[in-house]
This record gives sequence, C-alpha cells and structure tokens, in this order.
Amino acid sequence: MSEEYSFVVNGRPVSVNAHGAAPLLSVLRDELSLRGTKFGCGTEQCGACMVLIDGKPEYSCSREVATITGKAVTTVEGLSSNGALHPLQHALLDEQAGQCGYCLSGILISAAALLTKNPKPSRADIIAALDPHLCRCGIHNRVIRAVQKAGAAIVEARP
Repeated sequence: MSEEYSFVVNGRPVSVNAHGAAPLLSVLRDELSLRGTKFGCGTEQCGACMVLIDGKPEYSCSREVATITGKAVTTVEGLSSNGALHPLQHALLDEQAGQCGYCLSGILISAAALLTKNPKPSRADIIAALDPHLCRCGIHNRVIRAVQKAGAAIVEARP
C-alpha cells in the first residue's frame, strides 16, 4: 500500500507516494528523475548508490523511503550550487579522474561529506572515507588527488 512521504531533496521539499519499504534509490531515480545516483549491487557493497542523509553518507539501495520522512537528502545533482560545479566536481575533471564514471556519484558524495568535516584531509583520511566505494577502472590515485585539490580550493575560498 502506497503512502505519502515528505522529505527534502537537494534543498527542495518533496512528497512522494510510495510503498514504505521502497528503496530510496528507486524513489530518487523513478519518482523524482534524479538519475545521478546509481544502482550497483543492491547490497551495500559498492557505494554507487551513496547519498547524503542529513549530511551523512548513506546507502540508498537499502534505505527504505519510510525511514527518511523529514530528513534532508543530497544527491550528486545537489552538490552543485546555482549552476556552479562543486570544487570536487572541478577537481575530478582537472585530474581526469573518471573513466566509465559509474562509481563517481557515490565517490563525490562521500568525498563531499569528508571535506565538509575536514577540508584538509590526509591521504589516510581520504582512503578511509572512500573505502566503501568500488571502482573497476582503477582511478583511485586520481580521485585521491582530486579530493586533496578540492579541499585546498575550499580552504582558499573561505573568507
């Protein structure tokens, strides 16, 4: 039985009619047409479905939509602001840190959460934050450099 669930997505209040056990990922992609978040494995093993829920990286493939009522969800589409790319998005482009790109939306989400808490992360901090993400293209070193570069840009942009 479908019910109405209200929450905030990328700064915008939304209401959806869905079964409470429906995965948040399905609601984001199918009901809200936010397709940046990817389905990878469905078992919290790859990180492709990662979104921020109240600022914390969470798997959307296994998170039931009923559990997010009243919460704030940020998808990869929500990282940019007023048409301007997030520093992470710029850095990933600068470092050419994408090949197939399937994993990147989840990586961007976890890296954004890290840089919000710690804009000057060590290499070990970055590796730990990105550990839940699988990438079969082997872009890990470029992603680490991009996160470091984005952190430096965020620090430099602060007043």
